[in-house]
Amino acid sequence: MPVRAITFDFWGTLFRDARSEERQRFRLEAVMRAAGVGEEAARNALQETFREFYRSHLEDQRTLRPEDGVRMTFERLGASLHPDVADELTHLFATAILNYPPDPIDYALDAVRAAAQRYPVGLISDTGISPGSSLRVLMDRHQFTEHFVALTFSDEVGVAKPQTPMFARTAEALDVAPEELFHIGDLEPTDIVGARNVGAKAALYAGVNDRFLGNTQAHHTFTDWREFIALLPEIA
Repeated sequence: MPVRAITFDFWGTLFRDARSEERQRFRLEAVMRAAGVGEEAARNALQETFREFYRSHLEDQRTLRPEDGVRMTFERLGASLHPDVADELTHLFATAILNYPPDPIDYALDAVRAAAQRYPVGLISDTGISPGSSLRVLMDRHQFTEHFVALTFSDEVGVAKPQTPMFARTAEALDVAPEELFHIGDLEPTDIVGARNVGAKAALYAGVNDRFLGNTQAHHTFTDWREFIALLPEIA
């Protein structure tokens, strides 16, 4: 079936992680203040929370939300939490990434812009403690948003890639069938497997994360967005 829309992953595809230590420190200090505990206790509780986020993502293919992170952290600390403080911490957890943001990958915006000149374009992104609402702000800051017709985030869908609803919902928003998508991402188990499972074409972007190069089911692989731009006229 011909390609009628192109979709991109966010992490490791359009943006590379940066300033993660600063983000974690920001959340750590917020927990210490709110719970009245020392750094070691707060750090241990947060580490357990993030391990559960990771487990839920991999094993359950479900994305936990910032409010889940706050609740689990305070349960591990055995500390009570007033609803108003919980709301404040949830906001801090969710928006730390806006104070300490990741960086756009070189030529990623050029690639999105080039794709949008030929096809409707969507985003299919798993999230973590930083929700889709914050990733939208980052995309807007760097002039990505104007080129997208649909933005799909796992915390808003309720499941994570490679589950079909992530791709099906995006395809519906783009007014195409799932098998008419051409999806680009950096992770074989989520991006490539998920796209192949719905009958879509898949491309592995390995410019940041190259561990799946040479062992992928992707129809195309590239390590520089300029390679993708050159490939665009041949996508069909």
